[in-house]
Amino acid sequence: MEDWREKLGAAFGISADDVAAEAESEANESATAVSAIDQQGKARVNILLDKKGRHGKQATLVTDLNVDDEALKDLARELKTLCGVGGSARGGEILIQGDRRQQVLEILKDKGFNARII
Repeated sequence: MEDWREKLGAAFGISADDVAAEAESEANESATAVSAIDQQGKARVNILLDKKGRHGKQATLVTDLNVDDEALKDLARELKTLCGVGGSARGGEILIQGDRRQQVLEILKDKGFNARII
């Protein structure tokens, strides 16, 4: 009897090794996020709403992050995914499109950051 995973893998051209490698890379990404929290320590992360220079459109900024660029990009990717919006990460700040202050605050607190809305 053939395993359903093997049939599914054969249908899409995916081997069990590829699935294991993908699961390992996801585990590494979560480890990077944990190390970002460790680097941040007890420092406070500020979340604020910005409209200047954006033609009246709102953007949520996450500032005062003391993490390396790789961890910043991973955290920004996760915030954008969970909020369902676009954004960017550069210069130690994360920009999330729209007024998502409360949602970002809850996500960061769940991750262990000491965050506040300004």
